[in-house]
Amino acid sequence: MNWSESAATTLANDHVRLTPVTPEDREAIRAVAMAPEIWRYFVSLIETDADFETFFDATLADHAAGRRAVHVITDLRTGRVAGSMSYGNMAEADARLEIGWSWLGVDFQGKGVNRWAKYLLLEHAFERMGAERVEFKTDELNVQARQGLRNIGATEEGTLRSFNYMPGGRRRDAVFYSVLRPEWPEVKRQLAAGPKVSRLDAVR
Repeated sequence: MNWSESAATTLANDHVRLTPVTPEDREAIRAVAMAPEIWRYFVSLIETDADFETFFDATLADHAAGRRAVHVITDLRTGRVAGSMSYGNMAEADARLEIGWSWLGVDFQGKGVNRWAKYLLLEHAFERMGAERVEFKTDELNVQARQGLRNIGATEEGTLRSFNYMPGGRRRDAVFYSVLRPEWPEVKRQLAAGPKVSRLDAVR
């Protein structure tokens, strides 16, 4: 099984369930996505239904083409869809991939949902897919996401200046982080520990 196939699988623990996105997820995702503050540091901005349709159609297209493995996050505490997170930039020959495109509805931020979703994706990447490197990137201005990534033991590697356009025309400086295979056992321990990383609400 290649990485594109392995990445697009259902993952679950006692806290969250991650399922590959389908067209049937449209309305459940819409129900938690229509809050502009979610998208402050995201590369898309959803303010209207038309914005959402464009965003969700692009998500489905990326997933179908294998450019990303997009997961819908369900919070098992409430039974509700909470947001989304993806594998992307999968370079199987180099055993390297990215976790990102991460967002949560307002009601699910700061509740541990994002932490447990990252736990599942990192665990699957290192322990089943055979990744040697998992990387993350976030806006230089996103102080909360940067602290959260440091809290789980991800290493800050540097900033790529003027990396991409953001809504409104600002050029984002993107800060890169990574976790390597030898570091995974300690990162796993920190993620499982809980309180220190309860505010890991990174968005890409």
